[in-house]
Amino acid sequence: MAFYILLLLSLGAGVGATLAADAFGGLAWLWVLPLSCIGAFLGWLILLALVIFIMAWCVDMEKPQEKDSKFYRWVLHMAIQIVFPTIRWRVHTRGLELAPKCKRVMLVCNHINDIDPGVLMRSFPQYELAFISKRENEKKPVIGPFLRKLMCQSVNRENDREALKTILNCIRLLKEDVVSIGVFPEGYVSLDRKLHPFRSGVFKVAQKAQVPIVVCTLQNTYDALPNLLRFKATDMHLHLVGVLQPEDYAGMSTIDLGNRIYQMMDEDLNPGG
Repeated sequence: MAFYILLLLSLGAGVGATLAADAFGGLAWLWVLPLSCIGAFLGWLILLALVIFIMAWCVDMEKPQEKDSKFYRWVLHMAIQIVFPTIRWRVHTRGLELAPKCKRVMLVCNHINDIDPGVLMRSFPQYELAFISKRENEKKPVIGPFLRKLMCQSVNRENDREALKTILNCIRLLKEDVVSIGVFPEGYVSLDRKLHPFRSGVFKVAQKAQVPIVVCTLQNTYDALPNLLRFKATDMHLHLVGVLQPEDYAGMSTIDLGNRIYQMMDEDLNPGG
């Protein structure tokens, strides 16, 4: 919707510029109008980028974030809605009708590209996802401040005590109805595009918070950035392969639960074995 609103605004600006140039009196409008529309659209994109940079610059990274910023989340959602169709990143979904109606869930997915969180946020805005992210991401310009404002939780994978603190905080956020939690249980981006063993301890979050686990798979997001450089469109696929309610995993260990979720994802990613 945001993308089409921006197109209409750009068309309006283009018509206005064409009228101001008195180009409709002859054939000049054939080039003035499209160039004006394109220029207006690019101008809106530049303005959006400027707003995002200013918002990121205003974030105090030393101050703990206690609640989800609805404004930052809304701006990011609008940006994703505009940028994806502009650069022809098309997300094809399957099974989203299975998504639980409750507000808080743990969403689990494989991880093959840095844009994966954006794809999931675009497809599940109702859950207000906050991802468990490696702590190095906090230091990235723009990305780090937005992660902070959206209550994403950094994890120190080399320190078990610090990792436990992250797990406990995620449990608290779910129980207090602050955000839903998104996790990539492999722990890193899969460079070979295959599904790798899980760090199953993360499933303790769902077990303690007693929330549904939404199991998803992503395919073909790894081509998004290379195709962008080649000015090619990218068709990405997001599948919701199943939902585990708390009663479905009651009494299971985190390892058993991780194995079950791994099997669900692997069967979707590699049908027929």
